[in-house]
Amino acid sequence: MRKAVIDVGSNSVLLVVAEQVDGHWNYLYEDTAVTALGEGTKTTGLLGEAGMSATLEALAQFFGKAREFGAESIVAGATMAARIATNTGDFLTRAEEQGTPCVVLSGEDEAQLGFLAVANDPIFADAQRLSIIDPGGHSTELVTADRTPDGWDVKFRKSYPVGTLGLRSTHFPQERISPMEMLRGVSYVDDLIGLAYRPNEGGIAVVLGATGTNLVTIREKMTEWQPDKVHGAWLDYEEVSKAFGWLAPMSDEERAHVVGIEKGREKTIHLGALILERFLHALRILGCRVSVRGWRHALLEYGVPSETEER
Repeated sequence: MRKAVIDVGSNSVLLVVAEQVDGHWNYLYEDTAVTALGEGTKTTGLLGEAGMSATLEALAQFFGKAREFGAESIVAGATMAARIATNTGDFLTRAEEQGTPCVVLSGEDEAQLGFLAVANDPIFADAQRLSIIDPGGHSTELVTADRTPDGWDVKFRKSYPVGTLGLRSTHFPQERISPMEMLRGVSYVDDLIGLAYRPNEGGIAVVLGATGTNLVTIREKMTEWQPDKVHGAWLDYEEVSKAFGWLAPMSDEERAHVVGIEKGREKTIHLGALILERFLHALRILGCRVSVRGWRHALLEYGVPSETEER
């Protein structure tokens, strides 16, 4: 059986095509396109035309690539930008009309699937407690759970309304961020996280998404994507904090020329570092492992959690 899942995020579209053999999934093909679907959505309440057009084009390309690999099932799911925009129906209609239908995941579904993608990863097989941090364009998911003989016991799960694109459009529309603005950003994210989480109870932290992977590829000065070297890599809290400190004062063009950065991430990578730093601070954890997996990998195996529960 071959399946494909497409993650239609607020900032990027990601494809995974996999084949199930003897109960295990072998990943055949993965691709990414930065389309900024949710750029400006936080302030306008709308998905912009440029973002929608670029995302629809990426969907068409990825559906085509999935069919080339013989995928019998293709599921595309959109996240926070689609959840908060008032014109999401227009985007979904256009996706349907071009033969690339898309559904909108709830924040709870996104958080649960993101956790499952990591929890079932062999490299974390010995972890007794995991905390998954998933910074996105308009939301950040946090899940903490304990391993039990019967599976995982979720201790905390929440989708926070803070993401890189949202911060860029509301608090940091300027390219360069001054030290005083950096402090205000820290305070804003800390206030959003609040005291909902109990510190020193996070276990092993794992970060999903482009923030973690880009901080590693920048550190290692990778000019080509090497997932085997990125997956499982360690990011120290101080290192993440320093990354925000040296990337924030740069212009977008200067960040775009940093060796190792993924094309299209120059507008948001510094804000991703800010978000990751503040969540690690809230957890009182001194660093995190990096996973190249995401909720799309878990959806391959489990489907959408809410749909599974309804059945």
